[in-house]
Amino acid sequence: MCYPAASAFRRVTLALVLCAVASSAFASKELPVIGFTMDSFDIPRWQRDRDTFVRAVEKAGGKVLVQSANSDDATQVANIKAFVTRHVDVIVIVPHNGAALSAAINEAAAAHIPVVAYDRFISNADIACFVGFDNHQVGELQAGYVADRLPAGKKARIVRIEGAPTDPNATEFKQGQDKVLDPLIKAGKVEIVYEDWAKDWSADAGKDILHAAITKAGLPFDAIIAANDGLAGAAADVLADAKANVPLITGQDADRSALARIKEGTQSMTVYKPVDKLAVLAAEVAVGFAHGQPPGAKSTINNGTKDVPSVIYPVEAVDQKNLATILSGASVK
Repeated sequence: MCYPAASAFRRVTLALVLCAVASSAFASKELPVIGFTMDSFDIPRWQRDRDTFVRAVEKAGGKVLVQSANSDDATQVANIKAFVTRHVDVIVIVPHNGAALSAAINEAAAAHIPVVAYDRFISNADIACFVGFDNHQVGELQAGYVADRLPAGKKARIVRIEGAPTDPNATEFKQGQDKVLDPLIKAGKVEIVYEDWAKDWSADAGKDILHAAITKAGLPFDAIIAANDGLAGAAADVLADAKANVPLITGQDADRSALARIKEGTQSMTVYKPVDKLAVLAAEVAVGFAHGQPPGAKSTINNGTKDVPSVIYPVEAVDQKNLATILSGASVK
């Protein structure tokens, strides 16, 4: 089964490749066992990924062992090692900090257990496959939305609330934003009056960042580029408490709460990512590996250790203009 790769995702090779890894020595065709270790369930989206993934694996005749790292690297390393000891067929990881997992992942690979990086890419480790979204495109959509709506006749004052510094996706979102914003900054059309990273994607951290921005630069702002909907909601709350005018506010994930804010005008846009489709695809990939049937992929990304076969889903910007379409045609919660 092959899926379309997005056009601009790091160093992507567009030749058809196969995810070539040895099948697990412990694969069970009767009941494949998939170990799924997730960063945390603090963000509603991750609960949705988990539930959809588990349902899809069970529908395919498999079983999922789910563990949360609770945003702790040592806990996630222990999760992976426990899966290796248990001889699961495949390990799927949403990493808290991929850099901290290399040794444990390589231990799994040495035991002939394929490791699939889900949603967040993992560098410098022997992963078998990556299933995720075009993270640069997410950042480009966020910054591009703001760039298309800059105020006329003055330099736009922008605050940036980036995601967790331990999350490689957050870095890629910022890189996508930079691609759009840097030329505008150099041209004198945009000023970044404040920016910072929100530890563990915490809404409280997002509020602290915006409070610091207000203290340092003063209101009003023309735009707040928030890396996800949780941070966008935090920004909206701070502005509401301050009884301030609402600037452009970006987001990501198309959470129900974000879609409600877009409808009422307290958030400008979000980036819709077909999470349910991605979770089902990841389940198919994992069960395929358990049966010794690596999936096809249209792209590879070099992670410092190898060219990792990757399946990339495109994403879509959502605002009031296409909100009704997303609400009627997409599975969002």
